[in-house]
Amino acid sequence: MITHRGGCHCGRVRFEVLAPARIEVEECNCSICTKAGFLHLIVPAERFELISGREWLQSYRFNTGTADHLFCRHCGIKSFYVPRSHPDGYSVNARCLDEGTVDSMTVIPIDGRNWEKTFPAGRGEFD
Repeated sequence: MITHRGGCHCGRVRFEVLAPARIEVEECNCSICTKAGFLHLIVPAERFELISGREWLQSYRFNTGTADHLFCRHCGIKSFYVPRSHPDGYSVNARCLDEGTVDSMTVIPIDGRNWEKTFPAGRGEFD
């Protein structure tokens, strides 16, 4: 495990996340992930730290209201959020990680458009 740093486009929101140098991310085809181009690096809460910018975060919830989508109010980028699949953790957008710490990235497609059929028993396990 290594520390990856990242944040939003304008730099007001910054975070650190503990994850392997070779990461696996999920590419979801749901409406919000498709439009945002989000690549999910999902980690337990204890491996995520918001370094700065809490005051710049705006919450957005839709559908079941479980996921807490957090956007920078200044630049509009969602660099991380609390996902429906792992409400006790965070999903970090791998595209928002700073360069230099990711050795490789494996992208796994998931069918979030058909969430209930794809994950009938829910999710919640971390790696």
